[in-house]
Amino acid sequence: MVIRENFENSLMKIKGKITEMGELSIVALEKAFDALKTQDVEIALKVIDEDANIDDLEMELNQFVIWLMAKEQPVARDLRVLIGVLKISSEIERIADFAVNMAKATIKIGKTNSLLHITHLEQMKEVSIHMLQKALQSFMEESIALAKEVSSLEDEVDKYHVDTYKRLTNYLSDHPEETNQLVQLLFVNRYLERTADHITNIAESTAYLIKGKMYDFNS
Repeated sequence: MVIRENFENSLMKIKGKITEMGELSIVALEKAFDALKTQDVEIALKVIDEDANIDDLEMELNQFVIWLMAKEQPVARDLRVLIGVLKISSEIERIADFAVNMAKATIKIGKTNSLLHITHLEQMKEVSIHMLQKALQSFMEESIALAKEVSSLEDEVDKYHVDTYKRLTNYLSDHPEETNQLVQLLFVNRYLERTADHITNIAESTAYLIKGKMYDFNS
């Protein structure tokens, strides 16, 4: 009984670390987009510097999970939860990397007449953050319903992604002098689309640890 209680306490600690990683990633996405929108290189540089905090958390979490697996030798559902946590922490770290990539795109664009208004990038960012919040809530509450909601939101991001790609490439054909900024915005469009993919992966891993079977919400 005491052993089980200790294990449950460890799982709560793990969930806390996942939540912390997720919240830091949301902040990174918000800051990175704010830097892009305001063309603020200083904010972009902060996003890049602060990414180390998320990397450190992932390493700390992974080491703790591996230690727990070796110490407790969990079976069945407990093992699924720990495997799911390793996958989810990796997905969150990748999401933070995309925030860093957006920050780097901002630096490459520099100060210029922003073309952000011809895109759906801000809407993509907002939906992606909403997705991540739902995915984290799904994990914390072990809610399969919330996990499925994440996948429906991804469809919105995909539609914005396709339309933004068309808008940017069409504009590029008529304004080749804006190639640098347009190419960077195309990259940001891709980063946000991939961010949504990784958030959906979090939802799938959550569904796996709840139900014990693999889900493909992207299909």
